[in-house]
Amino acid sequence: MIKPASLVKQHSSGGVIFRRKNTGFEIALVSVRNGRAWCLPKGLVDTGETPEITAVREVKEETGLTGRIVDSLGDINYWYYIKEENMKCRKTVSFYLMEYVSGNTSDHDGEVDSADWLDLDTALHRVSYKGDRTIIEKAIARLRKL
Repeated sequence: MIKPASLVKQHSSGGVIFRRKNTGFEIALVSVRNGRAWCLPKGLVDTGETPEITAVREVKEETGLTGRIVDSLGDINYWYYIKEENMKCRKTVSFYLMEYVSGNTSDHDGEVDSADWLDLDTALHRVSYKGDRTIIEKAIARLRKL
């Protein structure tokens, strides 16, 4: 008899960190899966952390960049399956728009393959996941008002 998958909820948080350039805005994306996927930096909310603290921490760890939260960009939700544990996971990710303060993308941690600054159009086309694309579109709309 096949055992039904267990159900788990996870909450992560991340950010769209931006900086102004003469030609407009740039945002930082990270590559994962040996460079096969590009996404926004994000990670699990640790016990005792707020989603905002997690977002700042995860952006720093995965991009090497320190940012200051400007606004909330909302949440995305999705399901994924962990085969080894026979577990279905419902994940909610809270995202924040963050203004670049300091740091260098070469200082990212080992969880990601690389971190790069990209202009808004390039980032929108390079990002691999629909949910991240939706968040970037929201960030672009907010940045155009700045």
